[in-house]
Amino acid sequence: MRPLAAVSDTSARILDIAERLVQTRGFNAFSYADIAAALHVTKATLHYHFPTKAVLGERLIDRYQTGFLAALVRIDKGGGDSCAKLKAYVGIYTDVLDDDRMCLCGMLAADYLTLPPTMREAVRRFFDANETWLGEALQRGRDKNELAFTGSPVEAAQVLVGALEGAMLLARSYGDAVRFRSAACRLLADLGVPAHAPDIAGRESHVA
Repeated sequence: MRPLAAVSDTSARILDIAERLVQTRGFNAFSYADIAAALHVTKATLHYHFPTKAVLGERLIDRYQTGFLAALVRIDKGGGDSCAKLKAYVGIYTDVLDDDRMCLCGMLAADYLTLPPTMREAVRRFFDANETWLGEALQRGRDKNELAFTGSPVEAAQVLVGALEGAMLLARSYGDAVRFRSAACRLLADLGVPAHAPDIAGRESHVA
């Protein structure tokens, strides 16, 4: 039997490599051979930790969502008004893009029809969790007269998530992160967030 620490460390390294591959290539554009080559291990080693690629994918989504939700908890605890919290939320996407990556679940959504059912459900849960957090934040902001937007908070949350994911894809296509920042600023302005609204200091939102 291998020491537990060694098993856990190898699993984490596999997930790290796989996550970057998904975020830069997509789920269908890499194989276990790519991970094995990067880690200088055999494919049998990968199958020991993750018997199938579907199992690996589910674990990737779970880990990514855990990190993302932890970032949202930090935003909630970081103080600031609703405008600052929304800017911090957008900052999560900005950090990922600045690291030359895409949102993991955004990339998986592009491969959605070819994903195993369990992975599809996990991707939806990720976006549901984001929209729930945003909807609540938007509702509180409007109740406090810190935000101003038409329609329901749920609809506004869905639009914001979808637009940010799309803006990341276009920014990547053009190799121009400024396109994302410009789109994000416009989206926030439409929710009543002034351009001069401060960010939450020390949000540490990077999840990749």
